[in-house]
Amino acid sequence: MITEGTEVRFFDAMYEPGVKLTYSVIPARFNDKWIFVRHHKRTSFEIAGGHIEDGESSLEAAVRELMEETGAIQFNLECIATYSVRKDGETGWGRLYLADVQELGPIPDISEITEIVLLDTIPEHPTHPDIQPLLFRKTLEYIEL
Repeated sequence: MITEGTEVRFFDAMYEPGVKLTYSVIPARFNDKWIFVRHHKRTSFEIAGGHIEDGESSLEAAVRELMEETGAIQFNLECIATYSVRKDGETGWGRLYLADVQELGPIPDISEITEIVLLDTIPEHPTHPDIQPLLFRKTLEYIEL
């Protein structure tokens, strides 16, 4: 899928691209609503996620990011896809997870997230508008299978 000069491609969940995975992104549902987060340096909302740290698996990063960014305490995670993003001649790789959150607590003090919102669908003007709507659409397709 190509949006505004950005190409997002999807692969099998455990596909190994031969390079280091950089991101874990976690669309999350709580009480039949989608959780979106707002980073303290931005005004727009986005899907929870972030960088995979050195020595961390994509799953470990997904668990950590989900807890840090949403305050999720009890949840189930499943990997939907491995994906690539090609933008400005550079390609980055990540994993897309789906979280079913049963319990939310407060956002931890260490978080870069200022607030969360619970919505029926992705916000009209999300952060990273050339990537996040495609990741969200892939998530919806996965759920409908």
